[in-house]
Amino acid sequence: MNIFSRFIDIVNANINAMLDKAEDPEKMLRLMIQEMEDTAIELKSSCASDMAAQLSFEKRAEEAAAGEKRWEERARLAVSKGKDDLAREAIAERREMERERKRCLEAAENLKAEIAKEKDEISRLEEKLADSKKKLRAMAERNEKAKAESKAKESERTSRERRFEEMERKIERAEGYHSAGRAFDDEEIERELEALKREGNGQD
Repeated sequence: MNIFSRFIDIVNANINAMLDKAEDPEKMLRLMIQEMEDTAIELKSSCASDMAAQLSFEKRAEEAAAGEKRWEERARLAVSKGKDDLAREAIAERREMERERKRCLEAAENLKAEIAKEKDEISRLEEKLADSKKKLRAMAERNEKAKAESKAKESERTSRERRFEEMERKIERAEGYHSAGRAFDDEEIERELEALKREGNGQD
């Protein structure tokens, strides 16, 4: 897939719809951002290459224009000296320089249009990239907040469980004390009852 096709796929992609269907939206968004960054790098590299080529064609056009002028002067000089054969050769060379100048200028203009298109693509891609990074930050913040809330709830639940267990232990200890005290009271009551019986029977 060439850069332009990848660019079209990226800018036309409905990121929100894709994330809604993703099993791991954050991971998918990170992959999409990486793809955008890679494509942006390639677009910038292509644009820089085209800009260099444009300058090269413009330089060649200038050189051809200078050559065209030189051959024009030589043709005139040959004509002034009555050397028609040399004049014809000079005219042929001038026409060739003219064609070269026009070819280079046309190529430079075509590249200029392509560069403008590439710069627009880069701008659109970087805008979508910035928006995606903003979405990723918001998503990461929500996930971190959810984790923190989950951790807080787990800590609160654990704390409640500890308090409940401590309460159970206290109740068990209290019941133990009560049982021990009751057993002691029962023994006292039995001894007092026996004493009353002995008194009733006239026993000391």
